[in-house]
Amino acid sequence: MFRLTMLVAIVLCGSWSVSWAEDVRHRFLLVGPTFTGIIDEQGKEEWDTGRAGGRDGFVLENGNVLIAWNNEVRELTPEKKEVFRYLKSDENKELGTVQRLENGNTLITELGLKPQLLEVDADGKVVIRVPLVPETQNAHMQTRMARKLPSGNYLVPHLLAFAVKEYAPDGQVVRVIKTDLAELGGRAAETWPFTAIRLDNGGTLVTLTHGNQVVEFDAEGNIAWRLSNDDLPGEPLADPCGAQRLANGNTVIASYAAKRDAIKVFEVTPEKDIVWRYAGPHRVHELQVLSTNGTPLAQPPLK
Repeated sequence: MFRLTMLVAIVLCGSWSVSWAEDVRHRFLLVGPTFTGIIDEQGKEEWDTGRAGGRDGFVLENGNVLIAWNNEVRELTPEKKEVFRYLKSDENKELGTVQRLENGNTLITELGLKPQLLEVDADGKVVIRVPLVPETQNAHMQTRMARKLPSGNYLVPHLLAFAVKEYAPDGQVVRVIKTDLAELGGRAAETWPFTAIRLDNGGTLVTLTHGNQVVEFDAEGNIAWRLSNDDLPGEPLADPCGAQRLANGNTVIASYAAKRDAIKVFEVTPEKDIVWRYAGPHRVHELQVLSTNGTPLAQPPLK
């Protein structure tokens, strides 16, 4: 049974046409294969890094933009002046994660023969290395959006291991959240974890790419909330990659495999009502909501 609030959905030629009764507008960082930059609240390109194909990224509190591409990480000012750069090491094949840490270091993942988490200082020097155990030699499938936790541990989704692993700084795996649970369809459903976010309640929000599901696991690794296309009109979950949990409890999800005019990013309530969507031309790998209806979230708008 579909839950529809704040929208009207009309079936046209076997597809859904969606319009919103209440106007929710988001400005957000779009990190994707055809565009990496800022989309304004009208859904238009506002600011462009100048290079497509971004993997991960953030707008920082100082207004700069930090982006990971497959071979480099760069921090750009709003005027596109480069103030930080890290180049992939020769021993590995690609980069994935980027996260600016409270201590000023930058967290980066390198994938390949030596999959590892790196903390890089402001001068581009590697100061911490944490070896990863992804259980595959396929570099592109080893891991995605790793994040450092307030505890000092690291939260790392490993796609083909069907597991989100929490690593201590010494490289020991101290906790595993399995995503191949029978309730999620098991491994046959290809419930590969992509983005993993540790929530304030101790739970972990995880996007499950080919499984077309988004799941919140509780502190014990049990399913606390699950979203699938069975819950939504028009089946908007299409390889969900990026995600963000908003302060209002809603979840913003990027459907990386969405085609043409389909919904590529949407906001859904805990009750599974869609309250906002982006259906522009650009596919979305990762995202960061920056403002809602003109009110900035945690980061200042670019000028």
